[in-house]
Amino acid sequence: MPIRLYDTARQEIVPFEPPRLVRMYVCGITPYDSTHLGHAATYLAYDVLIRRLEELGHEVSLVRNVTDVDDSILPKARQLGVNYLELADAEMARFRSDMEALGMRPPVAEPRATEAVPQIIDLVEKLLAAGHAYRADGSVYFDVSTFPAYGALSRLSREEMVRIAAERGGRPDDPAKRHPLDFTLWQRSAPDEPAWDAPFGPGRPGWHIECSAMVLAAHGPTLDLHGGGTDLIFPHHESEIAQSTSITGQPLARHWMHSAMVAYEGEKMSKSLGNLVFVSDLLKVADPRAIRLALLRHHYRAGFEWFDTDLDEGRALLRRLMAAAARGTGGVSAIGAGAAKGCASDPAFGGGADPRPFAERVREALDDDLDVPRALDALDDLASAILSGGDHRDAPAELIDLARLVGVDLTVAARTE
Repeated sequence: MPIRLYDTARQEIVPFEPPRLVRMYVCGITPYDSTHLGHAATYLAYDVLIRRLEELGHEVSLVRNVTDVDDSILPKARQLGVNYLELADAEMARFRSDMEALGMRPPVAEPRATEAVPQIIDLVEKLLAAGHAYRADGSVYFDVSTFPAYGALSRLSREEMVRIAAERGGRPDDPAKRHPLDFTLWQRSAPDEPAWDAPFGPGRPGWHIECSAMVLAAHGPTLDLHGGGTDLIFPHHESEIAQSTSITGQPLARHWMHSAMVAYEGEKMSKSLGNLVFVSDLLKVADPRAIRLALLRHHYRAGFEWFDTDLDEGRALLRRLMAAAARGTGGVSAIGAGAAKGCASDPAFGGGADPRPFAERVREALDDDLDVPRALDALDDLASAILSGGDHRDAPAELIDLARLVGVDLTVAARTE
């Protein structure tokens, strides 16, 4: 049976049956601040998916872009009094360090928007020539009236799209626009902002066209899977589809996958509220595997609230898994059998500590819309069976292999906290 994943465009869980080489593009960060838990939760979901696809014999070509010039990074660089590229370099170094610590597979390519400007200019020229774009007040806009399917991905009404566009910097009341939902392909730069020469005037790229250019350069017209957070469905991914399809005549992606947002103790995490939880701060006080496990306890499509106690749950699960794995190496377990969740003779554990029923549960859960929380429950149950005295000699080694499938290496010594 193939992996089944929720497809945002179809709004249902469907079989995901890509070719052997899976072309995947996941929208990356705008590097103007540290990596927060929302970033980590998003990229963890795709990391686990990649691991399962590789186990099934696929090669995954993951491209994750860097938005190093846009309306977020430029004001921050101005505020700090540094060059925007210096800011991007510093934050990207911290982001990569955080991702590596959490055990993320690196992308095969990490293109930057500033490196794709020639391709972006070419795309804008093509959209102008085809009548999908127009020039106004020194900028170039995409004319959504030329793309009737605009809104098909998000399934939002026109009124909802206008409202959300206003909330997310789309400026629907811009008098230079023909229609409120038209979006910027190229814009005039402020005097202290970077600018590139283009046939339609000097300026800098709009946000959406950056990803279209980088997708085409890396993977061609159609991806097997395009991903990101749910906050990108509209307007970013909706606009990507419009401009890319208008140029290529082909669908931008065969499957759309989005991970839900993370809140902090009852409130949406946001810079304006000052309640962002940064990965770098958690890494100072916790084993990165515990952070990973704490985040993976939540399904990627279920928006959740992070509480500081979540980290305690991740630590406790990591201790149980490591204690059980140590049984196979003659090591001394970190907890005794009395701490196990159940009894080895309990039918729920499949009899003794035979790892096969647990392995089946793990893979079934991952293949069922990437249900990592259910997979972790199966791992926890296997660990409990081992710690309860299960005598199947292959169980600890199988536990180690299954934990690697969700990106947790149980062979590394626990970090002292």
